[in-house]
Parts: sequence; structure tokens; C-alpha cells
Amino acid sequence: MSYGIHINGRPFEDEPRAGQCLRTYLRERGWFGVKKGCDAGDCGACTVHIDGEPVHSCIYPAVRAEGRAVTTVEGLADEDGELHPVQQKFLDAQGFQCGFCTAGYLMTTAVLDAEQLADLPRAFKGNICRCTGYRAIEDAVRGVRHTEEPGAGRAAGRNLGAPAGPQVVTGTARYTFDLDVPGLLHMKLLRSPHPHARIVAIDTAAALRVPGVHLVLTHHDAPERLYSTARHEHPTEDPDDTRLLDDTVRYIGQRVAAVVADSEAAAEEGCRRIEVTYEQLPYVTDPEEAMAPGAPVVHDKGPESRIARPENNVVGEVHGEIGSVEEGFASADVVYEETFRTQRVQHASLETHGAVAWYETGEDGEERLTVRSSTQTPFLTRRALCALFDLELKQVRVLAGRVGGGFGGKQEMIVEDIVALAVMRLLRPVKLEYTRAEQFYGATTRHPFTIGVRAGARSDGTLTALQVRVVSNTGAYGNHGPAVMFHSVGESMAVYRAPHKKVNAYSVYTNSVPAGAFRGYGLGQVVFAVESVMDELARRTGVDPLVFRELNIIGPGEHMISPGGEEEDLEIASYGLDQCLQVVRDAITEYGGGPGSPAGSGSGSPAGSGPGGDVPDGWLVGQGTGMSMIATGPPGGHFADATVKLLQDGTYDIAVGTAEFGNGTTTVHKQITAGALSTTVDRIAIRQSDTDVVRHDTGAFGSAGTVVAGKAVMKAADALAVQLLDFAAGYLGAAAPGECRLTAEAVECAGRVVSLKELFQAARAAGRELSADGHWGGSPRSVAFNAQWFRLAVDPGTGEIRILRSVHAADAGKVMNPMQCRGQVEGGVAQALGATLFENVTLDERGEVTTAAFRRYRLPQYADVPRTEVHFMETSDPIGPLGAKSMSESPFNPVAPAFANALRDATGIRFTELPLTRDRVWLALHEAGKG
Repeated sequence: MSYGIHINGRPFEDEPRAGQCLRTYLRERGWFGVKKGCDAGDCGACTVHIDGEPVHSCIYPAVRAEGRAVTTVEGLADEDGELHPVQQKFLDAQGFQCGFCTAGYLMTTAVLDAEQLADLPRAFKGNICRCTGYRAIEDAVRGVRHTEEPGAGRAAGRNLGAPAGPQVVTGTARYTFDLDVPGLLHMKLLRSPHPHARIVAIDTAAALRVPGVHLVLTHHDAPERLYSTARHEHPTEDPDDTRLLDDTVRYIGQRVAAVVADSEAAAEEGCRRIEVTYEQLPYVTDPEEAMAPGAPVVHDKGPESRIARPENNVVGEVHGEIGSVEEGFASADVVYEETFRTQRVQHASLETHGAVAWYETGEDGEERLTVRSSTQTPFLTRRALCALFDLELKQVRVLAGRVGGGFGGKQEMIVEDIVALAVMRLLRPVKLEYTRAEQFYGATTRHPFTIGVRAGARSDGTLTALQVRVVSNTGAYGNHGPAVMFHSVGESMAVYRAPHKKVNAYSVYTNSVPAGAFRGYGLGQVVFAVESVMDELARRTGVDPLVFRELNIIGPGEHMISPGGEEEDLEIASYGLDQCLQVVRDAITEYGGGPGSPAGSGSGSPAGSGPGGDVPDGWLVGQGTGMSMIATGPPGGHFADATVKLLQDGTYDIAVGTAEFGNGTTTVHKQITAGALSTTVDRIAIRQSDTDVVRHDTGAFGSAGTVVAGKAVMKAADALAVQLLDFAAGYLGAAAPGECRLTAEAVECAGRVVSLKELFQAARAAGRELSADGHWGGSPRSVAFNAQWFRLAVDPGTGEIRILRSVHAADAGKVMNPMQCRGQVEGGVAQALGATLFENVTLDERGEVTTAAFRRYRLPQYADVPRTEVHFMETSDPIGPLGAKSMSESPFNPVAPAFANALRDATGIRFTELPLTRDRVWLALHEAGKG
């Protein structure tokens, strides 16, 4: 008797493998809209319908689908291709960013009844979105339309939908592994069970005898060259402390060996058969202990690795003083000192790290290595692979499909190196896709910080001194460690004027999972501490907290001073911080409170009603503010090259290297080009994220997608417009190009019209290509500002916190796409709330991660995130393209201090450690006699 299952109306008779889940069964048959996000039924990205009922296909046995009808997101549209109403709603509302979770939300939403629609927090308890902050998803479900119809000419400032939107909602957008590669082999990794050990012997014979195993890689097969997994334009920013496979392991979870086999099951069995003999070494997991004399040394390497003090486990450090902080404290009426701690946070992008690689024949007839990866840095990864394996750039191609979330975590080379080595050995395609658990113990996290702050002020609220000591735990490897540490004490201190400033900061190795780039790049940790201290100083001087900030913040055109070192190319080219604080003041006024009232009483406002809604009797109510400044782009040069050209059919093509992972740069680049060429965005194609078809781009990080890559695109589009007008004037015999103007499909010159198609043919006949290049080096740089305000209520009996109102003010310069930019702000606030309230990668005493699953690591869900009111300031930046500034990382930074300041206002207790979990709040209230 044959097996039978109907998928989207088509019969399939292939019998599932023993134990196979429905998700892999569907993906193996080309239904790539079904996503892998968590492996455990926690995230909902793999949701499909079984006979009309939604299920998580990753935990649904494929064999149970026999004789049943399975519908994936690809099957929602009708036979004529007409979108399902839910798909159309998500498209109209742009209810997605990276889109990796969207199929799951569509499948869940499509079958909600009226009762479920009335209770979306419960309806969506099985679905997670890491990008949007959920407001856009709710709007999609409710049928709210945000997109505008494209029109010719000015496109900047309009709510135009993402070009890939139709593909996202139909499940046809192609992410890293959404392709069929013939002859594909699978890789699995054996990882270290010890925090610090030397590999004395490793026996792979039994693993190689497992049926289907083709290759086992160990440190004997790895190049001796050291490198960093971090990707920066200048590799010397990071220490060279990593070997592809090392004979010394430095944290639990470090890769020890790789097995390549016909199936994942065979590769996993091969890993189990490898016999490793370890000599265990002393280890250290606390950064303060790691710096102490006699501590175990994590990396005993020479100066060529660029480690500041390896004997003290200090990978990087910065020390500086402006004026004399002791004099500043002596002249202060109030001095406040406190130590703050922030925790490890996982990026939790729903698409895990992974790569698939193979050999292909290039246009020159030569075989070259091709790597398809979930990466924010295709060009830097290609350069790193070439350096590691002594290859020429032309011998390696790196490309990214659509990337399912990044948040800085994919500014690394974590998987591409080992996959490339296997392909070069086997000359066969090889795939490595991290499990969700591997994301926690085999990728990177946000840096945990300890921040000591001492600040002084006069009784009138004027700052006299600001001193900061930072210890950053970079884990077992220094990827991004020095840079994150340096950035953390930059704008966080420069935003405040004080005549005396001092900083001592250390990035420290420990035998624990490595930290890396994460949204905010260190600023969020130090801003939490500094803004908390400013709030406390305001209370202790009796000055309104907003007035206190206005007295001390940097002003327009002022020189930014940080004791950690000045960045000469950084300037306040436009200023909106005063407007941001005014938004906060207006929000406070609306509910009838004064800023900071009752400023210093610590008693909390009484329960009552207001814009945030009714509050139960006995609950404590408070409000608080946090603010931040961030550079619009990274220091040291961030380069982008773009090309815009006219095509044969009279449309345009953009080639730009930056990757799309929900950051919205693809939309913005088309909007910039449409405006420059007086056309519509639907007449513009875009090629990106492929080292073969576009020119160099440093990468999609450092908030550079608009202000760097977008500026390169603008320069190319402006240059092409000049070319078109010049050529058309000559072709039509116009007196001057000034008599010509571009329209959507033609050029008009002194009453005569030539279509773009004809112009292309005329240029071809003349031996010309109508194409222009643009370049931007990322310097000079401006700054963006953000302010967050919360009003919240606390139950002193349980520690429960309710957010009554959330307001965010963002100075993004000229906003290219308000709908998209608002989504970036809302997503940043939601992610920051997760880090503020409950997200915490916990380690045991040996440094082993104990929260390696979503169900043990709580992410913000629909029910956890309030609707944040987003306000954009009226500024225009002379450096950014068309007046734009960055706004992808910065919304994260002021959230934690604003929340902590509101909590202080409600409870009278200064909380100094994140996350502010319910039990931590209750315990503090109980100990203070307020519970």
C-alpha cells in the first residue's frame, strides 16, 4: 500500500524517513516557505495547516500527515495567483521586516475566528517575531493599510512597500537554504565539553566507519593561520586569536571537529563516535578575576595577535582623563557613585547561522568556490576566506540571499570557514545550518558589562565631573571586544558636557561563550548606567530630570569630547535632541504629571487613570526618561560602491553590495534612485549582496545601510541623471542639457520626447553604456539622537510591572520611509524591552550555557510589547543622503535607563542590574519593606 499526502493540492507518495518531522519533509520537496526557527515548536515560523488546523510542523511527525491535506504559505493564494486576504493585509500594512517569521504569522492568522481575533495576545502565543515589535503585525491583522502607491518623481519621505514584499507574503522569498543543491552533503560539529583544555589525542576512525560519512575534520586539517571571526573593513581592529579548529579549547561549546556525511543523522552519529582525549586546564569565568595576578591565561599569544595584555587576559583597554575629576568632585555639591551590571543577550535572529558552499565554473572557465551564507558582510567574508586559504579574490564568490535577521550577530565569520574547508577537501557541496541550541552556545552574545559610574553636580544641576570604569566580558575570543569597549565610552560620555571626565575601560577574556557585535555596539550598556546616574543626580539636587539634562547636554555644533579619545570625523551636523526632550515633556504633561514628580520622594505616584489606562488600587506608578546619542556609521571608514544604469527596456538597475535583512535598505535605495531619475520604484531593479555582480561594500552593520550605501547609490543615480540629460540633448539636438528633463519613461527636450528605450538603443549604437558609479567612504559622520519615556505601574505584592505608556522620540534626519523607519524604532524598543525585562543567557559555574532554547530563554512575545508612540524630529542632515541619518541601532539604547528611571520613580529603589525580572523587583521591594 503506497503512502499518500496532499500538499497544496498536489499528491505526494514519498514515505517519510523514520522519525522525520513534517517541516523537513516539506522543505525537501521544495516548500521553502516553511521555515526552521527553533527546532522545538517555540517560534511558529514553521506553521502549516493540517486539514485546515494550524500546527507547528517542526514537532509534527510527517507520518501523521498520511491521508491528510497539508497547506503551506505557498498554498494560501488561489489557483489564479490571487493573494489570500490575509496575505494582502500583511502586504498593505507591511507587517514584516526580515520576513522570516511572516509565513508562520500568515498561517496562524488565516484561521483565526472572531473570538481569537479579539484576543491576539493569546492567539499569537505560539508565534515569535524578533524584528517588528508586533505593532505592524497587529495592524496587518486589523486591516490597517500603511503603504502608498508609487508615483514618479519624489519618492523619499513616502511609505513605499518593500520590493520583496510580494515574495515574503507568498513564501517565495529565498533565504540562505531555500534552494535545492544537487549532491548536497551535511556537516555537524563536535563541540568541547570543557571550559579550557588541550586536545592530547583525537581518534576519528570509528566516525569514518559510520555509513554515509565522507570526511572528518580536526585541528590536524586546519590552517595554522590565526584570524578573527569579527568582520571589519580594517581587520586590524580585532585580535587574531582564532584558529579554524584548534588543539586548545577555551569554552564549553567550542568546535572540536566537523563531520560531513550524506545526512544530518549520519553526521551526528559520526560526531558521537569521535574519541577525544583532553588535558583539562585551569579556567576563569569572571572578568575581574581574569585580570587578577595569577589567573589562568586564556590566550598565550605574541604581539602579532594584537592582544593588549595577554598575561592579564586584557584584549583591549582605553584610559583617558580630561581636566581633573578629583577637582570636579571637590567642587560638587552632590556626588553619586554606583555600579551597574548588564547581562548576556542573544541576538535570536530567527534564521540561524549557516552556509552552503560548492564549486562552480566562472565566466572565465575557472573553478571557484561559491559560498551562500546568512551574513551581513559578503565582501569582508570573501576577503577573510581568501586570506585564510591563500586564495585570490577571483577564486571565491560569497553571496547572501534574503537574511532572516542579524542585529550584528552575522557580522562574523562563524560557519563559512569550516564549510569552505570541507568543500575544498571533498569537491562536493556542503551545508552547515546551526540548530537553535547552537546559536546559544556556538555563536555570539551581547557583551556583559560591569559599569562603575561616579558623577558630581552643583546644587543648580550643573555637572562638574563624570568618571566611568567599564569591564566588558568578551568571552573566550576577542572578536569585536576592543571595538565594542571603545564605542561604549564614546557617545555615552560625549553627549554630556562636564569640565572633568575620566574613563578606564577593559575588554577581558574569560572561558565562556564569546560575545560579539550587537545592536548598539556597547553603547546600550553604558547608557543604562550613565542615564541612571543622571536621573539620580537630578533627584538629589532637586532639579527636574528633563531640566537637568537640558542644562548639561551637548548643544548644536559643539565639539564632542570623550576621554576615551576623539573621533575627528564625527560632528553634530544636525541637532534634534532638544526636540526629543520636548516630546517627552509633552507626554508627561498629557497625563498631568511634572517631569520627575515627585522628584526625590521615591514614594511613587498614586494609582489612578490617565492615557495609560486604569491602574489597580495599591499599585505604584512612576515615569522615567532616558536619552542617547550615536554616530551615524562606524569609525575608520565604511565603504560602499554602487552602480546605476539604464537597461534595454527603459528601466533601471541598481547594483549595491549591502545585504537586506529587514533593515529596509533595498526600499530606500530604490526611493533615492527614483527621485534622482524622476521615475517610479517599480521601474527599478536591484542586485545586491553578491560579490560577483556588485562592487565592494563593507557590510550591513554600523547603521550604514542608508547613510553609507544609500549615499553611494545617490551619487550614482545623480551622475546617471546628468548622463541621460547630456546624451538626450545631443541626440535630439537640444541647445543644452538644461532644456531637458527626465520623466518616468522618457526624456523631454524643448518640446521633443525620446523614450528611454530609444535612448538606450542610440547609446548602444554610439558604443556607449548609460551607467554611472557612486562611492562613499563613510566619513565625515554625523550623530543621531533618541529619547524614550515610560509610564508604568508596579504591584508591590508580586513585582509585576505594567507599561502604561511608551513614547519614543527619534532624530533620524530626513526620514526616507516613515513606515519602515517607525518599524525600526518599534523593533528596537521591543528588543530592548526584552533585554530590560527578562532576556538573559545564563551560564553555570563552568561557563556552560544553561538557556539554550527559546522556552528557557524568554523572548518578547506579542503580549509583552506595548504599542510605542513614535515621533520623528524635524531635522535634515547635510552629510546624509537627502538629509537622512541612521536609525536602526539607536532606538535600543535609551530604553533600559528610561524603564529603570520609571521604576525608581514608582518604587524609590534604584535598580542597578539587568534584567529587571519580576522576582528581582519583588525581592527589592520586600527587602525595602514596601512589598
